[in-house]
Amino acid sequence: MITFRTLTLVLMFIAFTGIVIWALSRARKQDFDEAARLALDEEDQDDDTRKAGSRNTRDNGAGDLK
Repeated sequence: MITFRTLTLVLMFIAFTGIVIWALSRARKQDFDEAARLALDEEDQDDDTRKAGSRNTRDNGAGDLK
């Protein structure tokens, strides 16, 4: 049983080390930078859509106030 636990510990350590190396590799940097900017890019698009939508609402709704 001790051998199984030791082997499991070693395999988990190797997996952890592999994930850390993968995450910190320079090849992934561009992908992670793009992912980090996604929320900001979506916010800018949502703001532009809201501004355009509010302009259309004002233009279309102006004739309804009789």
